[in-house]
Amino acid sequence: MRKSRNRIMKMKWLVWGCIAASIGILGSCRNKQVQVDIPQLVKTAPVNGHDGMTSVTYPGKIQAASNVKLAFRVAGPIRKIYVNEGQYVKKGQLLAELDPRDYQIQFNATQAEYTQVKGEADRIIELYRRGSVSVNEYDKAVAARKRVTALYNAHRNALNDTRLKAPFDGYVQNKYFNAPEIVNQGTPVVSMIDNDYFEVDVNIPSGDFIRREDFMTFHANADVCPDSILPLELLDITQGANYNQLFTARFRLKRNPVLAPGMSVSVTIGFKPSSEAMSIVPVSALFMKDGQSFVWLYNEQDETIEPVSVAVERLTKDGEAIVRSALRKGQTVISAGVNDLKEGQKVKLLPPVPASNVGGLL
Repeated sequence: MRKSRNRIMKMKWLVWGCIAASIGILGSCRNKQVQVDIPQLVKTAPVNGHDGMTSVTYPGKIQAASNVKLAFRVAGPIRKIYVNEGQYVKKGQLLAELDPRDYQIQFNATQAEYTQVKGEADRIIELYRRGSVSVNEYDKAVAARKRVTALYNAHRNALNDTRLKAPFDGYVQNKYFNAPEIVNQGTPVVSMIDNDYFEVDVNIPSGDFIRREDFMTFHANADVCPDSILPLELLDITQGANYNQLFTARFRLKRNPVLAPGMSVSVTIGFKPSSEAMSIVPVSALFMKDGQSFVWLYNEQDETIEPVSVAVERLTKDGEAIVRSALRKGQTVISAGVNDLKEGQKVKLLPPVPASNVGGLL
């Protein structure tokens, strides 16, 4: 009886030992988490090429031709005003003239000096080619010829500037002086209205204002003639911003029977093409790091991503960015969730949305 009881007790201890061991094993397994590297699903977009030509489009409004004030580029007494207020004049027609006496004397003296110095310089240059004079004498001759040529051109232009001519066809609006009054350089003498043209005013942001030297082409489109491209000529751009921090660009538009002052137009400004390689990527593909713009480039071989530095040239209204970078056309970049990724991370591409699935709802 006692042996049977001892056997039962041993069995109980054995069972409890097994249970304790099982609990320990389960506990240790629970503390050891299995790390599974699951590639993140990402949305991608192809890198498109760009020819370097960029353009921007802004709303504009047609205005009646403004009063253009015309002035001499030099000062002096007025010799004669050849036009009257309300008179129609043709482009290149003489409007007014200053007394050219002092400018003629100045030019004659410069012309004589120019003839002498140029002749001497040409002889020294020819002797240098034959090896008969030193380099120092040659350099002096070349410098003297350049100096006297510049002076000759300046005095010739000053003489020509004593004659004020119409820059376009139009009507004389105002006449501010008469002979023999003396006028300063830049003082308006007459004003004209360009009857053959409208004006178009456009407000541009500072980002385009600082690139104004790269402006190359200009045209407008109007709702009343949607199939027509209306060429524009840039007249000027204000050098100061308005209260909206915008700069006003003024264009000349050839008069069209279907157009009228007050109509709205879309003005497109084309920039000079860039010599650097440029690409197009979605704006959503861009992210910032240490003050620099980057995109994630997808590597098809090992299904990982790497950052590529880009310089953003311009953002388009279609949600795209024109960038300068080492990207090539046809490569793949991540186009969504870019701030949650890290370099070298494995990713899995989401399947493309079929063209029939408008909006990606299916």
